Amino acid sequence: MWSKLAGLPGGKRLFSAAVCLRAPYFSTVLPTVRQLRPGYCEVTAPKWWGVHNHIRTFHAIAACNLAEIAMGMLAEATVPDTHRWLPKGMTVSYVAKAKTSLRAVAELPELPEFGDEGFELPVPVTISDTRGEPVVTATITIWVTRKKG
Repeated sequence: MWSKLAGLPGGKRLFSAAVCLRAPYFSTVLPTVRQLRPGYCEVTAPKWWGVHNHIRTFHAIAACNLAEIAMGMLAEATVPDTHRWLPKGMTVSYVAKAKTSLRAVAELPELPEFGDEGFELPVPVTISDTRGEPVVTATITIWVTRKKG
């Protein structure tokens, strides 16, 4: 779907809306997938009152939601149809106040081999503010297995 829509006017927004229909909780951060390819995903989210915390910065858990969107889209673009993936764990560091809209980049250092054995795949995600300064870093570990049947 990404390859069909990304180049069209409004296509990235339409794709992002479809992602939110599939996983409705993602819509809380109003994400837009900006780039997507195997091993890489970039997603942005605006700072709006729906993601504010008590000090009017981007809520930490909303930022985690953004990280999970980036990881999930990377996984969908990377894991072949012969395999499936499931989130297994997440470690997060809040390195600065998130005072602006955010940009999450999930990127694998190298693409893994997909064989018969299940394996853990750590997906690093960096979330930056509009100045390019990191505000959250995360590693989301997914469990990848061959589909049965």
